[in-house]
Amino acid sequence: MTVNDTPLQLGPVSLTSRLIVGTGKYRDLDETADCLRLSGAQMVTVAIRRVPPKKEGERSLWDVIPPDMHILPNTAGCYTLDDCLRTARLGRELLGERGKLVKVEVIGDEKTLFPDVPATIEATRALVNEGFVCLPYVTDDPVACLRLLDVGAAAVMPLAAPIGSGLGVRNPHNLAIILEVVKAKRPDVPVIVDAGVGVPSDAARVMEMGVDGVLMNTAIAQAQNARLMAEAMKDGVRAGRAAYLAGRMPMKLYASASSPLQGLIHTR
Repeated sequence: MTVNDTPLQLGPVSLTSRLIVGTGKYRDLDETADCLRLSGAQMVTVAIRRVPPKKEGERSLWDVIPPDMHILPNTAGCYTLDDCLRTARLGRELLGERGKLVKVEVIGDEKTLFPDVPATIEATRALVNEGFVCLPYVTDDPVACLRLLDVGAAAVMPLAAPIGSGLGVRNPHNLAIILEVVKAKRPDVPVIVDAGVGVPSDAARVMEMGVDGVLMNTAIAQAQNARLMAEAMKDGVRAGRAAYLAGRMPMKLYASASSPLQGLIHTR
C-alpha cells in the first residue's frame, strides 16, 4: 500500500514511520533487537536513568539499537523538577547534539504514574531556554497541552491511559479536543499519543482520529509473542494513518443500499 504522506517532524528529526518504541521490559537483548527492527520504527526512546553503564566485554542495550535509529532520551523515573532537569542534561552529555531532543517526564504519583503537570510545564520551559527540543508527556488535558505550547514544546504527548496499563483510549473526547485546540493554535506541532495502548486496534483508532504518531513500549514488550506484536503494531499505525488520510465515509442513522437502484428488475 502506497500512502502519499508527509514525514513526522520532531524538532530536527524527520520520520516516515509514525510509531515510536521503547526499550524496557523485554525478556532479553535479542528480543529487544528483533522488536526494534520488526516494528519498523525509526525512533526509540531510552530512559537515561535506567540504562546501566556498559561493562567491558558485555553486551548492552546500546549494542542492539540499530545505528540508523534516532535515540530519544527520556527523563522517566523523575519525580521532581530538579531530577528531570539533571537527567535531561545527562542525556545531552551522553549523546551530544542528539541529546538535545528529549522526552520530558515528571511523574506526580507513584501508583498511577500520572505526570505532575505543573512540574512538567516548568521543566519544559527551563529546558527550552537551555536549547533543548522538548516532547513532554502529559495528561489528556487540553489546557495543559496549550500551556506546554506556550512554553515552547515541540510536540505534546498526552496519555491514552496509565503507563503500562494496556487499557486503550479511556477518553477519546479529550483527545479529540486536544487535537482541535493544539492544531488551531499551532498546526505544525505534532500530537503523539504516549502510554496506554494495548493492541493494534488502539493504535489504529487514535491514528484514525488524526494524531500524528504513537509511542509505546509495554504493549509490545509484554505481549506473549513480542516479535509478532511489534509487526502488528507497525501495521496498526500504518492502517490508522492511511484511513485518516483517506477520509472515512459519513456516518448515517439509517441504512443506505450499496447497490444502485437504477435498472432494478421489478416483478409484475
